[in-house]
Amino acid sequence: MFANSTPVYSTQADLHPDLSHHVQRALDNDWQRPIAEHTRTAFEDARRFYQAHGGPLILDAGCGTGRSTRQLARYYPNACVLGIDRSADRLSRDYARELGAFPDNALLVRADLVDFWRLAHLAGWQPVRHCIFYPNPYPKASQLKRRWHAHPVFPVLLALGGVLELRSNWQIYVEEFACAVHQVTGQKPRVERLPLGPDSDFISAFEHKYFDSGHTLWQLQCPLETSISKAPDLRRDPT
Repeated sequence: MFANSTPVYSTQADLHPDLSHHVQRALDNDWQRPIAEHTRTAFEDARRFYQAHGGPLILDAGCGTGRSTRQLARYYPNACVLGIDRSADRLSRDYARELGAFPDNALLVRADLVDFWRLAHLAGWQPVRHCIFYPNPYPKASQLKRRWHAHPVFPVLLALGGVLELRSNWQIYVEEFACAVHQVTGQKPRVERLPLGPDSDFISAFEHKYFDSGHTLWQLQCPLETSISKAPDLRRDPT
């Protein structure tokens, strides 16, 4: 079932020349798109779970089927782990027979990440870890604005703080992300190859598949301050 994934292909051979412009525009203009009601409802469910569980908060952004959320809950049994994804199909897949019962310290949430991040920011959440594993790279140069680091929500994502971890099988995506973090925060995250081997404890089925397919996997880790001077104004709640 593995070793059949095609590497990311793009005619973009280096960092996108418009990256800095889009990051600066996100810094200069708070994004005020109304928050979807279904995400408000999902966020309230997540908030109640978080309050009931307590402990440090870990966000698994774009969790897909939730396998990475399971892994994070296992790695950090005293934490509250929230896996967020917009796909009802992916979140509904039942792996109990294969992987066992879903961890008590984790919850899968169907929500728009853009709105969920803004609501978490407005609520003053401060995750200790914020994971973005293998996001859609949108490799066409014309798709830059769809990559998280060029999206209007990017300053909010960073303002949540915590140890931010990004993994991707496209080096340019991770290097662009690092440049955008530097532009917003002044920090210079290190981009490095993910040290994995055949017997590694893969974070997700995607990671396992990419590894078995011979892809080079890349990682960025950056401890972010919980207060970023250029973060959006918490007092304004887009309705």
